[in-house]
Amino acid sequence: MGRTLITGGLVITASDELHADVLIDGGRVVAMATHKSHEWTADHVIDAAQKYVIPGGVDAHTHMEMPFGGTFASDTFETGTRAAAWGGTTTIIDFAIQPKGGSLSEGLDTWQEKADGKCAIDYAFHMIMSDVNESSLKEMDTLVSAGVSSFKLFTAYPGVFLSDDGQILRAMQRASSNGGLVMTHAENGLAIDVLVEQALARGERDPRYHGEVRKALLEAEATHRVIRLSQVAGAPLYVVHVSAQEAVAELARARDEGLPVFGETCPQYLFLSTDNLAEPEFEGAKYVCSTPLRPKEHQAALWRGLRTNDLQVVSTDHCPFCFKGQKEMGRGDFSKIPNGMPGVENRMDLLHQAVVDGHISRRRWIEIACATPARMFGLYPKKGTIAPGADADIVIYDPHAEQIMSAKTHHMNVDYSAYEGKTVMGRVETVLSRGVPVIDNRVYAGHAGHGTYLPRGICQYAN
Repeated sequence: MGRTLITGGLVITASDELHADVLIDGGRVVAMATHKSHEWTADHVIDAAQKYVIPGGVDAHTHMEMPFGGTFASDTFETGTRAAAWGGTTTIIDFAIQPKGGSLSEGLDTWQEKADGKCAIDYAFHMIMSDVNESSLKEMDTLVSAGVSSFKLFTAYPGVFLSDDGQILRAMQRASSNGGLVMTHAENGLAIDVLVEQALARGERDPRYHGEVRKALLEAEATHRVIRLSQVAGAPLYVVHVSAQEAVAELARARDEGLPVFGETCPQYLFLSTDNLAEPEFEGAKYVCSTPLRPKEHQAALWRGLRTNDLQVVSTDHCPFCFKGQKEMGRGDFSKIPNGMPGVENRMDLLHQAVVDGHISRRRWIEIACATPARMFGLYPKKGTIAPGADADIVIYDPHAEQIMSAKTHHMNVDYSAYEGKTVMGRVETVLSRGVPVIDNRVYAGHAGHGTYLPRGICQYAN
């Protein structure tokens, strides 16, 4: 592979911004120094003048090939990781699913088989626990030791994923003893099902009603509940895809009490709203996801939470379904629209636009998109930063390039863009994964199978 020198750029990490050259050898960063202060030689030189040199993004929440509602997410591990690379993300953490009545290891084996030899970038797994019992609780210990150290439980989707409070408490107690991190989808699914039934009975069938029945108060209630359960268990907690200002308030209150409670939000909640769900001619179906999009006034609380660190991570919850043939399954009944949106390619650019718009700083951009997810899920400092010893997952980013987001130009395997026509400043130019070009001057240079599986350590924020 030889040595690579990245020269002349502004290196941005979660803690520093400095004009520095970066030397790569053997797939890792081996040295950094101010421009022209050294006499390094290299086989490959990348001129990053007028560009940012940033760590590859870590997307801690994706669902490639996920089964849902009689269909599958449209991105495979091959297409989805290629699209991630185009968007400046070099690591994904996807969700393996325990089959109902089966073991955690069965679920992990199934997802390993889906991903093995397919990924363009490095990948890891969380485990969705859909059947909490004595056997699966014991298996949690084995998985943590093997590098799958986070477990997702749902207070939503009765009959599919929902775990009751006793099951969630037992899983949290197990995590408190084995170092695992429990992640929760926090919505009151039983109450939501009542509201869905009543809405359909009234003839309310359009996509916008998906947002109306999944009320913000039911997200807040479930968030409060899982926080208190984690407190009883003495375990850390990570709440996924926080969308409502009332849920942010619950997290802020818990953190003010000193509890090890963490929150993630996603670009769709920061940039889209119920206005999109209400688009006519069934177009709103494109924006059906859970937790749902909220009215625009919730966005201010999410941005504030990211600035105050009451929300620590921005992931995508990338779970794409094509409009034609998949989202259309819910015509005439919003409850049958597959829940999920595309976004793995858009996250880094949208968050850079947030820097341009003054919502966050450049270092906070890298913190919430790269460093903190790597720390949260036991991958730092191998991933999430640029420093000697770190994997050379590096993005050359042009902050001056303007782009218009569109399904015509994106690389995700889905027939629409959630951000169609949106103009943003900033664009990925070159992406290195462990020192190897995956995107080279806006040309795809990667291949399926380059990405390697990453066993993870435990959460670096939990006691």
